[in-house]
Amino acid sequence: MNKFVVFIKESYQELTEMVSWPKWENLQQSTMIVIGSTLFITAIVALMDFISNGSMKFIYSLFK
Repeated sequence: MNKFVVFIKESYQELTEMVSWPKWENLQQSTMIVIGSTLFITAIVALMDFISNGSMKFIYSLFK
């Protein structure tokens, strides 16, 4: 149990004193980049789905 307590204390010390946390402005900018990238990739996947769905319907209509 003693090793666990030492681990918790050292972890807390590392997080509060040694880790370099980003500034609020950098965090907001990174969040906007992630949201923009997610929307862009979602749009690409939706377009690919729309095209493949239309293609498959066309191919299936040839064999009816």
